Amino acid sequence: MGSIQEQKIKIAIVGGGIAGLALGAGLAKKSHIDYHIYESVPEYKDVGAGLALHMNAIKAMALIGPEVKQAYFDKALEMGEEDQVMSTEVILAQGPHQGTLVAELGKAKGRKTVSRADLLDGLLELVPKDRITFNKRLESIDSSDSGSTITFKDGSTAQADCILGSDGVHSITRKYILGADHPAAEPVNHEGWQVYRTMVSADFAKQHINPKWTQTVPILLGPRGHVNCIPLNKGTRLSAGVAVRGAKFAEGGKAPDLDPELYKDYSEDAQKIVRMVARDTSASWTAADHDHAETYFRGRVAMFGDAAHASMPFAGNGAAQALEDAAVLDCLFGKLESVEQLEALFSAYDTVRRPRSQAVVDLARKFGRVYAYAEEGMHEDPVKMKQFFGGAAAFTNNADLQKQNDDAVELFEAAVKAAKGGADTGVADTSVEIV
Repeated sequence: MGSIQEQKIKIAIVGGGIAGLALGAGLAKKSHIDYHIYESVPEYKDVGAGLALHMNAIKAMALIGPEVKQAYFDKALEMGEEDQVMSTEVILAQGPHQGTLVAELGKAKGRKTVSRADLLDGLLELVPKDRITFNKRLESIDSSDSGSTITFKDGSTAQADCILGSDGVHSITRKYILGADHPAAEPVNHEGWQVYRTMVSADFAKQHINPKWTQTVPILLGPRGHVNCIPLNKGTRLSAGVAVRGAKFAEGGKAPDLDPELYKDYSEDAQKIVRMVARDTSASWTAADHDHAETYFRGRVAMFGDAAHASMPFAGNGAAQALEDAAVLDCLFGKLESVEQLEALFSAYDTVRRPRSQAVVDLARKFGRVYAYAEEGMHEDPVKMKQFFGGAAAFTNNADLQKQNDDAVELFEAAVKAAKGGADTGVADTSVEIV
């Protein structure tokens, strides 16, 4: 491709979460890109259940840059000794096979967990301070071939050559791309998931539950909710929760109280965690994801991360898919020469990332049903469960992310060549097999 034009290409990134900051860290190294991140919150808070990133997330961070991967390792807690092989243990906590281990997810040496806030702090250190503004909540988007304008709730505006929205599950960018009345524009909760969660000190947790679960990541399964724990903040705090499928929400969306009496037939370990969670459920939330969008871009506006493909948390791959998005976009922006090529860039990104990321949305929904004993015959057959989890883990973890980047570049360069009058417009096969 030819030399990069002297005038920098201006990018507005709406949303400074994991996806936005990771992409910003990559773009900071590209001299032909001028970008700015607009984050809606005044400051990051410790929200969510914490993360135990799987192999594909780590590979995606490494593709963006070794410093991005290192930011995760610097902020995370090792689940055991550095050379010790650790995993998320999935165990049947109810029924005739109670106590059976049916999966070891994310199995790796020196596997780590991290709170979302700690990871955000680590990524933020990689973004120049003058490239991000907090307390800027998006209100509307106006975009054309001559440029894009974003308007914020405070009445201020910003201009850019293109807009990348990573503004979460309730994304305004998504509504702009699909249309506000599109059936997939808003988040959904088809199966009535409610996540009851508490955040406690590790010392407090050790007084109430098996101390083992303050250092590892268990998922204890049963039909009235699966129970899990994840250590945070270098092992000083614990996030523990119960995820219930088919919660009976009251008028206004209020979830019922968590009742430990409903878990009397669960394992003793699971019951102890439920009782601890029920003491304080103030960190709870109602889960949501997205039905599939038919595109991730419109003109010079694109969406990535949860804005594009929010998923239920049960496959543990939402952040990983956001990081895969950022890796592909970062790679493509490295090839961009002019604003006229932006739609070709977004089309290549969409073609490569949409099938795989949406397959993970479907997979996370299935994980939830399997965890809740709602997939017929599955919980009665531990061997079948092990096969399912093994196949799912292979799909998420073993993807060739370098090839994913290469495929996107091939598509982009073919489109640019075609626009310049080239003859070859062939595209790579980007289809995926849904587990």
